[in-house]
Amino acid sequence: MDARALVGELRQFHEEAEDPGIERMPADEELYGALLYAEKRAGSLRALPVEKQKAAALIRVLLWEFLSERLRVHQSTAIDDARSAGAEWRELAPALAVGTPSAAYNKARRLQAGSLTDAVPGTGRVRRTPEAVRQAERRIAEHRAAEERAQAAARQRHHLLAGAAQSLLDQQDALVMDEDVEYWLGEVAEVLPHCTTPTQMLGLSRYLSAALRALRRLEHRTGQPSARTHEAHAACAAVASALAE
Repeated sequence: MDARALVGELRQFHEEAEDPGIERMPADEELYGALLYAEKRAGSLRALPVEKQKAAALIRVLLWEFLSERLRVHQSTAIDDARSAGAEWRELAPALAVGTPSAAYNKARRLQAGSLTDAVPGTGRVRRTPEAVRQAERRIAEHRAAEERAQAAARQRHHLLAGAAQSLLDQQDALVMDEDVEYWLGEVAEVLPHCTTPTQMLGLSRYLSAALRALRRLEHRTGQPSARTHEAHAACAAVASALAE
């Protein structure tokens, strides 16, 4: 939700109603202050048609709901920071307006649901119960673990592919080449030193694949192996293996 845009709509309603205090309305990014102003000056909108008065009030309802959700997230973060600093649940109970440590713990878990809602992939709003929060935390942990495994696999593939590409370039003098092979190996040499992003890795893979195809076509045409040494043959095999990962 674009809260700033909605505050801007509220401002337009007040300007249209010729609210004499509009110059004192806080800036669009100052959500809390703008809402307080709109609440205090709601009477100035009576000069507008009733549909516009209703629209302005509904915007206020929506923005207060948005703000209350964000406040829960920030309060949950403050609780986490207090706990990290050594605060006991009995010390948090008065700040959370509850009477016992267990009540403070349960309230904190309910508040945490707000901060977990956006972090749970493919799910809706997390219910504000300790059980739902625990389930959400497990899903988040599983998702993060899967992401870490995928990233580790990508890094390993990157390492293997980049190493194989460099070995192939190092063995160019031991390869029988034509214009196509030279072109694609030139592309590999161009991108390899700066190959860090997934897009660049995809380009490197395509250039290496094209270079291998060109070498195979050359072998088929000449009837002779394109690798003249054991090292060159191993470099070509390493590239093929890395591309198959």
